[in-house]
Amino acid sequence: MKFFLILNMFCLIITGASTAWANTDPDQPKHVVVLEINGIISPATADYFARSLDKSTQAHTEFILLNMDTPGGLDLSMRQIIKRIIASPVPIITYVTPSGSRAASAGTYILYASHIAAMAPATNLGAATPVQMLPSANPSDKQPSLEDETEAKTPNSGSTDPMMKKVINDAVAYIQGLARLRGRNEQWAELAVREAVSLSADEALANNIIDIVATDQSDLFRQLDGRTVNILGTEKTINTVGVIVRELAPDWRNKLLEVITNPNIAYILMLIGIYGLIFEFSNPGSILPGTVGSICLLLALFAFQILPINYAGLALIILGITLMTAEAFQPSFGILGMGGIIAFVAGSVILIDTDLSGYGIHLGLIAGFTMTSAAFFIFAFGIIFKARRNPIVSGREEMIGAVCEALETFDQIGHVRVHSETWIANTNLPIKKGGKAKVMAIHGLRLDIMPKINKED
Repeated sequence: MKFFLILNMFCLIITGASTAWANTDPDQPKHVVVLEINGIISPATADYFARSLDKSTQAHTEFILLNMDTPGGLDLSMRQIIKRIIASPVPIITYVTPSGSRAASAGTYILYASHIAAMAPATNLGAATPVQMLPSANPSDKQPSLEDETEAKTPNSGSTDPMMKKVINDAVAYIQGLARLRGRNEQWAELAVREAVSLSADEALANNIIDIVATDQSDLFRQLDGRTVNILGTEKTINTVGVIVRELAPDWRNKLLEVITNPNIAYILMLIGIYGLIFEFSNPGSILPGTVGSICLLLALFAFQILPINYAGLALIILGITLMTAEAFQPSFGILGMGGIIAFVAGSVILIDTDLSGYGIHLGLIAGFTMTSAAFFIFAFGIIFKARRNPIVSGREEMIGAVCEALETFDQIGHVRVHSETWIANTNLPIKKGGKAKVMAIHGLRLDIMPKINKED
């Protein structure tokens, strides 16, 4: 036993030493990991970037190349990405590519935070003004027009909206801090936030906002070779000669997260979850509606946890469904139903609490679910509950109280006909053939009957 224990320890030491040597071998070819950010920066984007960075920050990684084309995204997701960039032990080179792409809004902040910022010709950056994501404190305030927004973004405009001032000032301080960290143009960074200005790639290079304008990846690598960057207080010289380029695409987890955090998908999952639970509660033991509904509702709640959700909108959706269901239980000449439809639509419209373009719930989807929900809860549920209140016309329960006819004369047990069927019947009073009786109870295949004495019975 001692021999095997020593042998195992020796093997572990040899394995660890060889792994450490492999990771620090100066002759081992260097890798460049290529990541892609295309489209809106969302929680799924932040998760993809963080997980990819964890896989890529190894001793043999020369640098990470982040190809980017984005109109912007959520502030929280952007800040998560920037935190990882600043703390990265390997250089992060952000490259706005291909030509015609942009690094707008949140993309501008990420470009400023990167160790080296590069752009392809005919690309642009800027328009970094944060969109107000909270409703105004004063309900009487009108929705700002284009002129009002420009005034709010101007430094000396004297805007009376304190929330917008706080958001803009916070964004200015944040991007200026990134500019100082990387030695980039602070004055233009402030203008990009306050006045939503934009610049082309060539203008950005001339104004010390980016470091490189490269036509393609080969040109970018050529210009990167020999450049020195500061990595966590240590100077590092980038070497692009003989590097191996490795693309790291999103895995299944990132793709799943991207799907369920899509506001339209999260909205559908929430409604399927609510409908499934309503079906299960209406028909206990169905199992399938409750199972599917629970899973969908949990997925929706997970998505809502990392999405900018307006909980007043969520409450309005639930209120709308409740009112439409109440219309089916207690018809109110359409008052409850109409109120439910209005609440459902209003809640759906304001559910995602951001004005970010392309990150809301599609109005066509809201209209479709509104009409479907109204038809189901008001009309379908109404028909179901009205049918439950109707008299029973078949089955065991309908037999109680039915009138039967004696097929023979008897005083205890005999045969009777009820609903064209012949039954054995028990009676405590004699009955003649052809006499009428009322069914009082059913015991298995026998009836308890009470002969009719007069017309009032």
